[in-house]
Amino acid sequence: MTQDDVLNEVRTVFASVAKISPDEITPDKSLVEDLGVDSLTVIEVVVAIEDRFGVLIPDDEWQRFNTVGDLVNHLKSVGVATV
Repeated sequence: MTQDDVLNEVRTVFASVAKISPDEITPDKSLVEDLGVDSLTVIEVVVAIEDRFGVLIPDDEWQRFNTVGDLVNHLKSVGVATV
């Protein structure tokens, strides 16, 4: 799965869970400031991402995600995405 594929899957999850248009979800968007995602919704997104990709994202990791790109990069670092 390429990084673009991962980003598209992340967009799909955000659209489904947070009711955000996929077009608004870009790597540089801040989860809180730009997308207006609250802490409960972040947890719901992380759980959905874990289910979709078959990975576990520890609390201390996802709490550091400020942007969509942070999440995509984390997934890349755990082997979900290739270059």
